[in-house]
Amino acid sequence: MMNDRIETPFFILQKISNGVYAAIAKKGEGAWSNSGFVDLGTELVVFDSFSTPAAARELRNIAEEMTGKKVKYLVNSHYHGDHVFGNQVFEDTTILSTSLTRNLFKERNILREVETEREEMTKYLQDLQNQIENSIDDVIKLSIQNQYNEMNKIYEAVQELKMVYPTVTFEEKLVIHGTQRSVEVYALGGGHTPCDTIMYVPQEKVAFMGDLLTEGIHFPIYNPIDFIDIVNKIKTMDLDIVIPGHGNVATLELCETVLKYLKDMVTKAKEAIDSNHTMQDFQSSFTMQEPYSKWLGQNGINRNLETVYMFLRNS
Repeated sequence: MMNDRIETPFFILQKISNGVYAAIAKKGEGAWSNSGFVDLGTELVVFDSFSTPAAARELRNIAEEMTGKKVKYLVNSHYHGDHVFGNQVFEDTTILSTSLTRNLFKERNILREVETEREEMTKYLQDLQNQIENSIDDVIKLSIQNQYNEMNKIYEAVQELKMVYPTVTFEEKLVIHGTQRSVEVYALGGGHTPCDTIMYVPQEKVAFMGDLLTEGIHFPIYNPIDFIDIVNKIKTMDLDIVIPGHGNVATLELCETVLKYLKDMVTKAKEAIDSNHTMQDFQSSFTMQEPYSKWLGQNGINRNLETVYMFLRNS
């Protein structure tokens, strides 16, 4: 008999429906992003691998002990380290991603000598600590503190960390057929990164979204127009439950929150460009409405405003 909820030092494992479990990351404890697994019948498929091997190891151990089955597949939603730095725990499985995600993973997640990594990360953590001490805005201070806590866990894991890349690639769609249920893996385009993948469990009407859907953070934007198009596609899917890349298990209502965030920036950036305002003027005059003004990653809003402005100006 499987438990409906298990709490670990890294995450809370929640039973979503038959054979579908979400691993919701605890803030600052070494998971950073959400993960989860699906029981296909005779084996398991895991979606994303957290930011540290320790968190990934905990998930795999629990999943295999609970079900009495082995993990056969790991799906990487995109190349960001908080979703793939636990890949080494699944090195003996088939690791899946799009070919573009695999290429980006190899190009941008480069692990140097341990001492070099430690030196660079020590400087970065010290800079974050200085920002925390000097910040007078409570939301920004909390955001930076969260970044510090998450990065510190990666710092602690550097000694054992190694990059393990996807071993099988696909382009737009891949179906993994199991004896009890199947999963459909879709690459819907590039919104958050140049290539973002979701995993859909049609029998249970559940999907793992990676960072195409998140809760309460200023998620990085790669292409704002494609991002809006992708979220609109997600809205048309036959879904009851979505598991965001960060935040709590949700319904499709989360799509509306993300869409409003994206559309508001696009609309105001177009107005600024049409009025010949500079990007700096656009950033300084932009007013973030509720609930977005309370989101973590407040420094990320300026990054996103610059991305949207420059993308539209150069389109």
